[in-house]
Amino acid sequence: QVHLVESGGALAQAGDNLRLSCKASGITLTNYAMSWFRQAPGKEREFVAGISWKSGNTDTADSVKDRFTISRNNAQRTIYLQMNSLKPEDTAIYYCATGAGWNPSVRDPDGYHYWGQGTQVTVSS
Repeated sequence: QVHLVESGGALAQAGDNLRLSCKASGITLTNYAMSWFRQAPGKEREFVAGISWKSGNTDTADSVKDRFTISRNNAQRTIYLQMNSLKPEDTAIYYCATGAGWNPSVRDPDGYHYWGQGTQVTVSS
């Protein structure tokens, strides 16, 4: 059974940095990419960044590319999302997801089979 467990969400101030983590179990990671999505209240879930487990290739949404970085630790079966210079508009529940194949650029959330429970990030101005 696939489990994705996010952590690291917090209440932050504008300009702060946070790092989210997502630990995976129950899946052969080298066959897949893993991605971060976020969903703000009243908005659709949006792609933030993805990373291929095997190659390490990444893709990041243009809206956060200059501030967010996705990375992985294969031994820990964990991906990270380093979020710098947070803004109030970054406030959302952040989810990790996998199961859409090896391509880290799959941006449609319907393409993913497995999701974590989400972690809340709230950024105050």
